[in-house]
Amino acid sequence: MWINNIIGFIKLPFRKEKELFSALYDILGFFPRDIKYYQQALMHKSIGRRNDKGKPLNNERLEFLGDAILDAAVGDIVYRHYEGKREGFLTNTRSKLVSRETLGKLANEMGLSQLILSAGRSNSHNSYVGGNAFEALVGAIYLDRGYEACMWFWENRVLGKHIDLDKVAFKEVNFKSKLLEWSQKNKVRMEYRMLKQKKDDNGSPIFSFQVMLEGVEGECGSGFSKKEAQQLASKDTLQKLKREPQFVDSIFKAKSDRTKMEEEPTMMVPDPEKEQQDFIISNESGEFETESVEILRPLSSKRAELECATSLEGKSTGIAEGNSKLDEEFDLSDITHKEKSREDIIAEAEAAAFAEG
Repeated sequence: MWINNIIGFIKLPFRKEKELFSALYDILGFFPRDIKYYQQALMHKSIGRRNDKGKPLNNERLEFLGDAILDAAVGDIVYRHYEGKREGFLTNTRSKLVSRETLGKLANEMGLSQLILSAGRSNSHNSYVGGNAFEALVGAIYLDRGYEACMWFWENRVLGKHIDLDKVAFKEVNFKSKLLEWSQKNKVRMEYRMLKQKKDDNGSPIFSFQVMLEGVEGECGSGFSKKEAQQLASKDTLQKLKREPQFVDSIFKAKSDRTKMEEEPTMMVPDPEKEQQDFIISNESGEFETESVEILRPLSSKRAELECATSLEGKSTGIAEGNSKLDEEFDLSDITHKEKSREDIIAEAEAAAFAEG
């Protein structure tokens, strides 16, 4: 059996190393074979250590490896546990289990965060440090004992003991998605405005975002990724929508002002004859050239009839005369919003039918 729980077979020359063996046993449920993998998994880049060749010595490479192993192992577990579930559900469940937030909490609860070697600063506030170390630990297990040991660790030391798989799978944690769904349902414009971006004492990036609903300021959120910051801002904004009716009123008032402005009638009505003919003009030599682009004014119905008639006759004089009237205001006196009676509609339809015949 690959798990060897007998400490007598392992030489422990140093007290610190013995303490690390004991601490790792409490976390893993088995003793490491090669302690060097686990020591490197607990080295944060802030300590600035280098190997004999002068290359940085930290847990970033093991973190990369552990991330890939976790995706495979957790994907395997979720696939077998939820038989018949669709790909979207399986992907979402796996994403929740291997998210930085989940892994960071696991690192704290399992005591892994206390073993991380850093530049003397507390990392308890930064879920990335613990989460990255957890991934690096999985990478160390893989190199030390193989894929089977990684599966055993997750199934026996994580699931059931620290994570309720079904609770995670069916819990809605995507506050950004819920806020987007609310805004789309109510036809409210939503965006995330970045307030600032900085780095903490460990060099980790911190992002701050604010939710904007119809230009009305929502809540703010800060995190070690844009996604985390937007999630926190969305969560607090959803709570504000539930608790503060005046906040909701201000959003819909802003929406009403916007839609009123967008729905105001325009005085510019494009003329089909203008669109087809006025982009070219005839010069004295009889050759055609393009006309410079200007603001086009709509033509009156009489002007349209004039151009249509001259076009059918193959003459250009009518168009030339019409061009002198381009700056005239379009007469909208014949346009009305008055509803037509049934008799008017029938009469117009009959007249149109006879005209076509």
